Amino acid sequence: MAKATRKQALGRGLSALLKEPSEKISASNKNMDTIVGSIVEIELDLITVNPYQPRTYFDEESLGELASSIKELGVIQPITVRKLEGNTFQLVSGERRFRASKLIGNKTVPAYIRLANDQEMLEMALVENIQRKNLDPIEVALSYQRLIDEIQLTQEALSTRVGKKRSTVTNYLRLLKLDPILQTGMRDGFISMGHGRAIINIENTEDQLKIYEKIIREKLSVRQTEELVKNLKSTVAPKSKKKEAPSFIKENIQEINTFFGHKVAITVGTNGKGKLTIPFHSEEDFNRIKNLLK
Repeated sequence: MAKATRKQALGRGLSALLKEPSEKISASNKNMDTIVGSIVEIELDLITVNPYQPRTYFDEESLGELASSIKELGVIQPITVRKLEGNTFQLVSGERRFRASKLIGNKTVPAYIRLANDQEMLEMALVENIQRKNLDPIEVALSYQRLIDEIQLTQEALSTRVGKKRSTVTNYLRLLKLDPILQTGMRDGFISMGHGRAIINIENTEDQLKIYEKIIREKLSVRQTEELVKNLKSTVAPKSKKKEAPSFIKENIQEINTFFGHKVAITVGTNGKGKLTIPFHSEEDFNRIKNLLK
């Protein structure tokens, strides 16, 4: 009895929000162009996912829990979509709610409709994800880098936009200098951001990997890792600077990074030959990259 009462109350709250006490607004209505800025009930089939979504992994167990909650109580917080041509929409934020609603067979979802161009879409998706608390450090760093590269923000402007100190932004961005294997280890929780910040002070990739393996093997703390790095730097003679990348790489690397949605590692030998290393963070991310190469 209590459950029914709660559901009924939520229903009235949503109706009031929609300003339609007797009938939910549908995306198929003739006055669709007039509802930008409103919260309406939209058919799930009319919504496409956000191509600028920086999050590539959605935990299935967590998604199932959200689906159960939606089945019991409905979607408490509407998703946000942007209006495209005709009666079609694209997700701006709320992909977990969108996926969970589809998972339990819902046909519609409450959504706030807004207008946005591609640049605004990317910025909103990145900033919204950055503000979440369950992101891994590399995901945050990649989002920061994309805002800098694609929205043309300085680190100072970025720190203001996301509400973080500039030093915090810089510390995250430095993590992207780590070898892709270490970045993956951080995403998978084998090492923390503190470990990564200590290792980044080692320029040689082989030495970075050795320290990484030692951390995992001996379960070193951040403090122990910092001491290890300090001792290694004091015993290793300064090495010559890395050879500067050829101009054809520097001129095209950003375009390649943007295309794949990841920071691609490029190495070039003295003979002019080289290789691209494209990281991926889940089966879904791998399939996305595979589809890009078709």
